[in-house]
Amino acid sequence: MRYGRATMPRVLEVDAAIIGAGAAGMMCAAVAGQRGRRVVLIEHYHRLGEKIRISGGGRCNFTNLGCTAENYLSQNPHFCRSALARFGPADFIALVERYGIAYHEKTRGQLFCDGSASQIVDLLQRECALGDVQWRMPCQVIDVDAASEGFVVRTDQGSVHAKAVVIATGGLTVPKIGASPLGYRVAAQFGIAVVAPQPALVPLAFDAEVKAFCAALAGIALDSEVGCNGGRFRDQILFTHRGLSGPAILQISSYWRAGATLEIDLAPGHDLEAWLLGERHGRQRLDNMLAALWPKRLAQAWCAANQCATPLNELGEKRLREIAHAIRCWRLVPAGTLGYNKAEVTRGGVDTRALSSKTMAALRVPGLHFIGEVVDVTGWLGGYNFHWAWASGHAAGESI
Repeated sequence: MRYGRATMPRVLEVDAAIIGAGAAGMMCAAVAGQRGRRVVLIEHYHRLGEKIRISGGGRCNFTNLGCTAENYLSQNPHFCRSALARFGPADFIALVERYGIAYHEKTRGQLFCDGSASQIVDLLQRECALGDVQWRMPCQVIDVDAASEGFVVRTDQGSVHAKAVVIATGGLTVPKIGASPLGYRVAAQFGIAVVAPQPALVPLAFDAEVKAFCAALAGIALDSEVGCNGGRFRDQILFTHRGLSGPAILQISSYWRAGATLEIDLAPGHDLEAWLLGERHGRQRLDNMLAALWPKRLAQAWCAANQCATPLNELGEKRLREIAHAIRCWRLVPAGTLGYNKAEVTRGGVDTRALSSKTMAALRVPGLHFIGEVVDVTGWLGGYNFHWAWASGHAAGESI
């Protein structure tokens, strides 16, 4: 595929200009191009599909078998239903299988490539080639303006006159690989509201005391259940030098707001109170008992911090009940998140109440579409955000 500059006309006439060649943008371009539309795909970063390449440990968790609207957060929670209903996991799996890409289910319906995430990038490039999609890459967009019969997209390689423009610029996560606020600026320019962006699926930071406790346990992973603001997830938490991470923490971070309290069950599925009270007359130390549930280092540190590294028969029934409750409901108030550099996605974005759920087009600006992460639709961890990219890109590609 050629991305040269020398032969490009100063004004390019197309049916659709798609800004952003990530997962959503390439899907949209491929679908529209294969419908016979003249499409140009404009990407400012010098490497194609970099967020796809680095995802899933380099193997790309490209969808989830259990994908439904309930796996997404938005101020307009029903918005994503239409696109997901028209392009589900089976549709993308069929595309993966058509290209002979081997894949496997890891846990909870999460599908990964057996080989490299680059296979998904290659698939999308080949689908774009089937639609004769033109490319401008790397190419900086200067501005987007309304024009007669469409829009003018001015770039550092000349102008593009397009009947439709699709904004697929993603969110603010991982700025070192090209994250840009361009999509939010375009929305604001055309009077479309933007829900304040925030890092999501991101590790959480804590005050000095909790940070020191976690740092001393860095590397320990534990099956836990974490809740906040109506969200609740059972999965691993990971103690780190900077606080808490791991799948359960990443999941709940999308629900967390500044000042909110996390409730962490460090022994999910166990009737801890009955267990401790049943042994209350014994002389076994509590930290040694808890080492049957947890890594020994955690059991010792937790009991030391809570001044209960003593034999059970010295603690008493009331104290044992308090300990069981503290373990089943460890309450923490995060100081913040580790920010966009460590986040997997951006929460918030273009307000979906201003968009058509069928076409992804702005209701008051015909021909201007927003897809993927730039939109206020945020999926859970586990392939849901990539599937929103495919579904929203497909919806827009079918309509332009």
